[in-house]
Amino acid sequence: MELFEQSPRNLLPAEGEVYYHEQVFSPAASKRYYEDLMTNIAWENDVAIMFGKRIVTKRKVAWYGDIPFDYTYSKVTRKALAWTNLLLELKQKCTEVTGSEYNSCLLNLYHSGDEGMAWHSDDEKELAHHASIASLSFGATRRFGFKHKREDHKVYVTLEPGSLLEMTGATQDNWVHRLPPTKKVRTPRVNLTFRKMNLPRVSS
Repeated sequence: MELFEQSPRNLLPAEGEVYYHEQVFSPAASKRYYEDLMTNIAWENDVAIMFGKRIVTKRKVAWYGDIPFDYTYSKVTRKALAWTNLLLELKQKCTEVTGSEYNSCLLNLYHSGDEGMAWHSDDEKELAHHASIASLSFGATRRFGFKHKREDHKVYVTLEPGSLLEMTGATQDNWVHRLPPTKKVRTPRVNLTFRKMNLPRVSS
């Protein structure tokens, strides 16, 4: 059975909207999705350009979408692959829960708690401004943090397998977020962030 809370509260005190749906999928469904994603996604090591050097991370990523969207972050451009049936199923569930439409998905595979993500905002120019980002979690439970860009505000939430975290409104303008590393987690986590990309302009 699939479950989700109808009206979660906003986790942020101001200038942003973040909603945590604790259990969108049952434990059995979460396990099934996790195993499928680990096996059937075209994972590749993430790459970043830092101080002019090409850095290959242990974390793996994959990028899918309605069309072959170009998406540039960490100074590296990726081209979206065609949806799998599983990803389309998960995208539809995100739309049912949040009421928002998505046309792309960035997936991250963290092999253990040693792998995380530094403070950042999802504010690249290719992303639709103030659009919803729906983040699904499968596998290991991990702690996730938000920090205001100007004020002394920090908010943390524990992301359980089968949960959905929605970031929307002015969140990316005013807050950064991170997945802090931890020695307490020794198993993998798969994270899917469904997004709304701006459609490429067609020249007349």
